[in-house]
Amino acid sequence: MSSRLKNSLYALGLLVAIWAVWKYRQLDRPSPLRLEGKTMGTTYHITYFDEHGRNFQFAVDSLLEVVNQSINTYDPSSEISQFNRARRSFVFRLPYFLPPLKKSLQVVAGSHGAYDPTVGPLVNAWGFGAEKILRPDTAAILDIRPYVGFEKISFNNDSIWKSDPRVQVDFGAIGQGYGADVIADFFRSQLIGNFFIELGGEGVASGKNLRENRSWEIGILDPHSDFPEQSLMATAMLNDIGYSTSGNYFNFREVDGRKYAHTIDPVSGFPIQRELLSATVFASDCSTADAWATAFMAMGHVQGIELLKDHPELMVYFIYSDPEGVKTFTSGNLADNVRIRPR
Repeated sequence: MSSRLKNSLYALGLLVAIWAVWKYRQLDRPSPLRLEGKTMGTTYHITYFDEHGRNFQFAVDSLLEVVNQSINTYDPSSEISQFNRARRSFVFRLPYFLPPLKKSLQVVAGSHGAYDPTVGPLVNAWGFGAEKILRPDTAAILDIRPYVGFEKISFNNDSIWKSDPRVQVDFGAIGQGYGADVIADFFRSQLIGNFFIELGGEGVASGKNLRENRSWEIGILDPHSDFPEQSLMATAMLNDIGYSTSGNYFNFREVDGRKYAHTIDPVSGFPIQRELLSATVFASDCSTADAWATAFMAMGHVQGIELLKDHPELMVYFIYSDPEGVKTFTSGNLADNVRIRPR
């Protein structure tokens, strides 16, 4: 037998041995369980590890149905829709109205009003809500502005009331994040420690991916992506955290050749025109991340970076434009978890 043949056989044997070890390790690792469905006008995907192999599809769908009955403005029978139609006050009976109210109060104060759930009438006026407005009416928008402001509502543990009958609440900028938190709390109650929830592009990561024996990972879209061609700007490793990205990638309207972004400035009443293209936020829960991602989009990256000094609990990845092109900002407490992809 020639030395060349011996070397070839040795190399082949080594590859077979490596493959066998890899295969054995894969067989030795637990297999994930997966759930998926539709909710809140979008989809959800869940991956989790359970040594008992339990299927939580019915439980998750049932939970999300009740959440929708509480905070979905597209459902005229929901509690939030009933409050929006009420002249003064409303008594809520479901457990899912109060938590996003409390979270909103925190983020409204922390962001100095850049995030504000009473912006709903303005969202509708621009055609991004349940009402499909073909052409924005500037006069109508200026008329709406005086009754937008979170200070115009009050609430306690079972009731909410408003100072003006025209005031409305819209949890569109926190609802999906809150839905993900509700599911995460359910999984924790079932003693599931390793799971990944994605609901409408945001969610919660807990523990790690036991199959791959590594942290969960998400991709952050390049702002120039569109539906046919989506590419990543970066990836982020997640450990026991909520995540959310806000941007105007796909959600905009074009009227008379002009594009209007879906993020509305609660102060001016008009769609934002900022250099910030997308804001990805990581926080202890997804509701916080979701609300702050919207707040940063409204205020822009310059003010956002400055505000982070007062909020060390937040981790952010901003993509923004300047005269030299597209640039990024990664907060120091996130730097080790983000990998920028070559362009």
